Parts: sequence; C-alpha cells; structure tokens
Amino acid sequence: MSERLSTLKVLPDISKPRWDQNTFKGRARHFFTTTNPLNIFLSEETLERSRKIVTNYRKGIYDGNMALDELWRAKQIYDSAYHPDTGEKMFILGRMSAQVPCNMTLSGLMLTFYKRSSHVVFLHWLNQTFNAVVNYTNRSGPNPVSKERLFTSYCFATGGAMATALGANRILANMRNAPKIINALVPFVAVGAANAINIPMMRSNEFAVGIPVQDEKGEILGSSKNVPYYAIPQVVLSRIGMAMPNMVLGPILFQPISRMRHYKPWMASPIQILMAGFFLTFSTPLCCAIFPQKSSFLAKDLEPELRKQIEASENAPTVVYYNKGL
Repeated sequence: MSERLSTLKVLPDISKPRWDQNTFKGRARHFFTTTNPLNIFLSEETLERSRKIVTNYRKGIYDGNMALDELWRAKQIYDSAYHPDTGEKMFILGRMSAQVPCNMTLSGLMLTFYKRSSHVVFLHWLNQTFNAVVNYTNRSGPNPVSKERLFTSYCFATGGAMATALGANRILANMRNAPKIINALVPFVAVGAANAINIPMMRSNEFAVGIPVQDEKGEILGSSKNVPYYAIPQVVLSRIGMAMPNMVLGPILFQPISRMRHYKPWMASPIQILMAGFFLTFSTPLCCAIFPQKSSFLAKDLEPELRKQIEASENAPTVVYYNKGL
C-alpha cells in the first residue's frame, strides 16, 4: 500500500521525474512509463484529472489522503500528454506514446513494400508526414514555427527520404550480385537520411531565436542560440537509434522466416509489423533515455551577451539547463 501524502515528512518534487535522471537506468524507467502505448487510450477525463492534480500540487494544493503512487501516476500521465515547456496538450499522434503503434505499422509496411517505386514514394511520404507531426509536437520551448518553415522542412525531409530510397534501389538494381538483405536495408538508410534533414529543419527556428535556459530551480535565464547545436544532433541520433533495431535486425530475422515451409507471401506484412512492434517497444524508451531530456550546459559556453547577463545576476549559476526536446 502506497503512503499517503499527509504522512510524508518531505513531499516529493514532481518538477522532476520520479527516477534519477542522471543515470541511464532512471531515464529508461521514466520513458518506459511516458512512451507506454496504452497512454494514448486514456480518456480526456483521465488526462484532465491528471493535469489538475499536477498543476494544483505545484501550487501547494493537494488532497492529503492521496496515495504517493497516485500522485506519481498522475505526473506520468501528464508528462505523456502535455508539453514540458508550454503545458499545452499535445496532438495525440505527436505524443511519444504513439510512436510504437504508428511506427510499427509504417516500418513494417516499408520493410515489406520496398521494391516498387510507387510503394516507396507513398510510404515514405506517409512516414515523413508522421515524423513532421512528431518533430513539431516535441520541439523544445514555446518558439512558434511559421507555416512556411514547416512546409519547407516537410518537403525537404520527404524529398530526401524518397530520393535516398529510390536512388539506393536504382544502384542496387544495377548490382546483379547484391545480396537480397542489402535491398531490405534501403528503408533504414532512407529513414536515417530523412531524420537528419527533418528534425534540424523542423526546429530550425531554434537556431534563430535560441532555446530557453534555466537555473536549477527552473527560473528562465534567457534563450541561447548555442544550445540547439548540441540539443538537435542528440535528438537526431536518438531517433535513428529507435529505428535501427527493427529496420536492421527485422530484415535479417525475416530472411530465414521467409524460407520456412509454411510461409506464405501474404504473411510478410503482419510478421514485419509484429517484429517492428516488439523492437520499438524497447528501442523507443531506451533511445529516448540515451541523453537527458533536461540537459545541462556550462554557462561559460553560452554566447557572450547571455553569459554576461547571467554573470551579472545574484548567485549566478555555473551550469544552466534546457529541454532538448524529443
């Protein structure tokens, strides 16, 4: 039985996740709860109740009879559905909890239908449309992105993915002795290239206006244009890491399955989708946990104007923090 809040000598600090975010294990436990696909099935009433519990608790308003586990569960639901900087409810398909069901379907289809150009174009367009939604939803800070910038980044990422996939297929078509498995890895190469284009472009506004940085207590100190050069590459690497197990190991494991006695061609998509779902269930939270979401940055490495502004303040911090985004 979980303790009641009224019996605790020290109340928990829910401005931070429940587990130590300075360790990979703590970050992984946190993301296993927030990326849980079951979170997308929570009702609006449950989300609103969790939001009220969290926002009221931050103001010092809470029910003393509430169990500690109930408070943390509300916080985990809040983290899965609301933006950490703006507090706005995120579009359901843009939440990290939607990554597994959406990506397993898209990845499974891309790994099945990678030979025909029409299939490649349609599926990469669909995948990059989904990625654009995720990247915009999980951007860092409250910085707005113009419709023009949004459309440009979407076109570049979609075009990049299609060009990479079609180009690789054409090269492999001219290589008569290329192993079949190499052809099946083309979707991963295309997805990796698209992530390297889509994420920086979708968040390019952060290079212009900066990412908000704060002290240890959460007080905003200003916005840094240096921070995005560290934050965005970390997100790109995490996203490529998420795709790697199912889009690399999946095709390798599928090869012996496709040669089994009872295998039928129609089984390809269901098998690829199920394997992708298995891999993504673990790779999504584990890759989100590679880098801390609330990352640190040495104040001395900030741009001169912001550094001087911080140094002039009372009890100037030597380390600042920022939300790198997901």
